[in-house]
Amino acid sequence: MTDLAAGASASHDPLPRSRTDWLPLLLVPALALAALPLVGSGSAWVTLTVAGLAMGMMIFLMASGLTLVFGLMDIINFGHGVFISLGAYASLIVLGPLAGWAQADSLWLNLALLLLCILVAMGLTGVVGMAFERVIVRPVYGNHLKQILVTMGGLIVAEQAIHAIWGASPIPIPLPQTLRGAFVIGEVVMERYRIVAVGIGLAVFVGMQLLLNRTRLGLLIRAGVENPEMVEALGYRIRRLFVSVFVAGSALAGLGGVMWAFYRQTLTAGMGMDVMVLVFIVIIIGGLGSVGGCFVGSILVALVANYVGFLEPKLALISNILVMALVLIWRPQGLFPVARR
Repeated sequence: MTDLAAGASASHDPLPRSRTDWLPLLLVPALALAALPLVGSGSAWVTLTVAGLAMGMMIFLMASGLTLVFGLMDIINFGHGVFISLGAYASLIVLGPLAGWAQADSLWLNLALLLLCILVAMGLTGVVGMAFERVIVRPVYGNHLKQILVTMGGLIVAEQAIHAIWGASPIPIPLPQTLRGAFVIGEVVMERYRIVAVGIGLAVFVGMQLLLNRTRLGLLIRAGVENPEMVEALGYRIRRLFVSVFVAGSALAGLGGVMWAFYRQTLTAGMGMDVMVLVFIVIIIGGLGSVGGCFVGSILVALVANYVGFLEPKLALISNILVMALVLIWRPQGLFPVARR
C-alpha cells in the first residue's frame, strides 16, 4: 500500500495534493469587490451576488460530472448533456404520484420531495451511464476523435428516446410551494430556491473533495490513473474503478439536471445540450480535469454574467467567452492546470 500511496501522490497526479494556488481563488472576491462601486447600490450588489453564486452552483453541478470523467478517465464525453436532460425528466417520476407534496405549505415536505427527485434522477442516470460506458464509450478508450463522434451519436439517439417517452412538447415543472418567492431583508432580495441551490452545490463540492482526497476509494482511483498496472498487481480491478467513476459522473449530471429543471420550470429534451457550451467553458477555465477549478470557474462565469447583465445587458451573452479568453491569456492551461496522462 506504500507504493500505492506514493503513486497516487506523485507530482504528476491528475488530482495532486500540492500546496494551494491562492491567486486564482482570489479572483472571485476580487471580482465581487470590483463590481460593488460599478453597481452602485449595496442592496442590488448583494442580490446580484447571491443570484450569481446560486447560478454558479447549478453550473458546477452540471459540469462536475464531466470534469470528473475527463480528469480521471481521459474521456471526452459530448453526450454528457443527455444525462442532464434525463435527470430533469426523471423528476417527473416523483412529481407524478407525489404532486400533493409540491403543493403542501411545508418546507420539510418540499425539501423531501426535492431530495427524492434528486435520488431518483441520480439512480436513473447512473444506470444509463453504466450502459452508455459499456456500449458506446468502452470500445473507443484512448481515441479522442472517436469519443467525440460516438458520444455525439449517443446524444442524438438518447434525445429522440426522450421524445418518444415523454413527448416533444415542453413540460411545465413548477417549484414546490415553500421554495417559491424570495426572502426580503431591507432592500436585499434573495430567492429561496437559489439559496437551496447554493447549499446543495457546496455540499456536493465538499463531498467530492473529501471522497477523492481523503478516502481509500479516492486513493485507489488516483493511483489507478497514474499507474493502472500497479493497482491491478495489488489485486484491484481497475476497470471496475473507472466504470464507477463514469457512473458517478453521470449521476452528478442527473443531479444538476434536476436543479436546472426546477430553476427553468420547463422541461425540454434539448435542455442539457443547451448548456453544454457553458459547461465546456467552465471546464476549460478551471483547467481540464480539475474539480476545484470547475467550482471556481462556475462561480466566476456566473458572477460575471450577472454583473455584466446588470450594467450592460447587450454584453451579457458574450461575457462568458470574454472571461474564458482573458483566463487563457493569463493561464493557457486554466486556473488550476493538471498534468495529463
